[in-house]
Amino acid sequence: MTHPSTHPGQPHYINRSGWLRAAVLGANDGIVSVSALVVGVAASGAEIGAIMIAGVAGLTAGAMSMAAGEYVSVSSQSDIERADIKREKIALEEMPEAEFEELVEIYRERGLSEDTAQTVARELSEKNALAAHVRDELGLSEMHSANPLQAAITSALTFSLAAAIPVLGAAFAPVSLTIPVVLFVTIIALAGLGALGAKAGGAPLLRAAIRVVGWGVLAMSVTAGVGWAFGVSV
Repeated sequence: MTHPSTHPGQPHYINRSGWLRAAVLGANDGIVSVSALVVGVAASGAEIGAIMIAGVAGLTAGAMSMAAGEYVSVSSQSDIERADIKREKIALEEMPEAEFEELVEIYRERGLSEDTAQTVARELSEKNALAAHVRDELGLSEMHSANPLQAAITSALTFSLAAAIPVLGAAFAPVSLTIPVVLFVTIIALAGLGALGAKAGGAPLLRAAIRVVGWGVLAMSVTAGVGWAFGVSV
C-alpha cells in the first residue's frame, strides 16, 4: 500500500479536514436524501411531473437547510472557541504563575523531563503565552479553527450538485424505469463520492466507497418501502 508523503511541499491531509467534512456531508446528504425522495414518490405510483417537482423541491430546500444548519452549528463551535480563548487570556493576566505551571504539566505528561518541560514552557510563554495555551491546553489551531461561512457555502454547493444527479436521472429515464435508473445513478454517484472523499483525505478508497454506498442504499430502501406500503408521496 502506498502511504502519503509528508515531505516539504506536500501538506498533511488533516489540513483539508474542515472543508472536506462539509463537502462530503453536503454531497452525501444531497444524493441520499433527494434520491430517497424521488424513489419514494415514484414507488407511490406518482406521475413523472410530481416526481420532478418533489426532486427539485427537495434539492432547493435541502441546499438551503444544509447552508443554514452548517452556518449555525459551526458558528456555535466558533463561539465556544472564542469564549475559551477569552477565558484563557483573562487567566493569564490574573494568575500567570498558575498558568505557567499548567503548561509545564502538559509538557511533562507528554513525556518531557522536568527541566525540558520548564524550558519549553518558559520559551513559548515568553514568545506568545496565549498562543501556547490555546494550542497546547485547548487544542486549537488556526488550521482547525471553525469557519462558518466556508462550511455553509461548501455544504450548500456540494448538496446541490450531488442532488441534481438523481433528479436528472429521473428526468431522462423512461417512466417505467424511473426507480431502477435513479437507483443505478445514485449508487454510482455514492461510490464515486466515497472514493473521491477518501482520495482527498488519503484514506482507503474501497472501504469509504462501501460505507457510503451501504448507508445510502439503506436510506433509499426504507423510503421506497414507505412509498410502496402507503402509496403516497413522502
